[in-house]
Amino acid sequence: MDIMFFGVDGFSFLLLLLLSGFAGFVDAVVGGGGLIQVPAIFTTFPNAVPATLLGTNKVASICGTTLASARYMGRVVLPWRMLIGAFITTLLFAFVGAKVMSTVSKEWMRAFVLVLLIVVAIVTWFSKEFGQRHAPRYFGRKEILMGMLVGAVLGFYDGFFGPGMGTFLIFCFVYFFGYDFLLASAMSKILNWASNFAALTYFVPTGHVIWGVGLLMAGANISGAWIGSHMAIRRGPGFVRIFFLGILAVLITKLGWQVWMG
Repeated sequence: MDIMFFGVDGFSFLLLLLLSGFAGFVDAVVGGGGLIQVPAIFTTFPNAVPATLLGTNKVASICGTTLASARYMGRVVLPWRMLIGAFITTLLFAFVGAKVMSTVSKEWMRAFVLVLLIVVAIVTWFSKEFGQRHAPRYFGRKEILMGMLVGAVLGFYDGFFGPGMGTFLIFCFVYFFGYDFLLASAMSKILNWASNFAALTYFVPTGHVIWGVGLLMAGANISGAWIGSHMAIRRGPGFVRIFFLGILAVLITKLGWQVWMG
């Protein structure tokens, strides 16, 4: 007799935990863990309510981003004045985005985001020194305002659509702010935490969380996040850049297929 966990067979549930761990690893380095974890939980629980699976996924994700954020904060010097403003606007606008998500055409958004991702990939690929050194372009009040703008725009995006949020954050901090990939990745983890928290303020009160599944996935996600953040810190911007390009390729392929299939 097969061992069952939360109504699914033991092998399927173990595979979900393994994929959650890998998602935590990827997310800690360059973001994009949701590309792995969300399809995994939907495949494992095909008959569950989508909102409940998304809420359960967010429980696991926020635990992983908490661990990754803590590790980065202990090893990377962060621009806290700018980061606090960006954190607040990410939190607020992610909540607003979640509220208005039903008014936006997902088909149109997929095509728009696909074009943006291709542009990001081209810029990153052909600019070999892109993100390899730390050369800030903004200081003082201007840096704070730019951070708040990035937090607002991408927080709102994550609230109503979401794919590639961490990837876009990293690109913005490298391209517009002049940060290296390691610092940009650290910043993206903290702002991702804010957007995850905003989503959970909806999912938890409405009962859309399977706590047992979410907490077990969280344990796996945390393990992956610890390894991913350790490798990113140890190997530096060059390692993060390679991973970044890999995640871009996956994102472009995934969204391209969705656009093609209509």
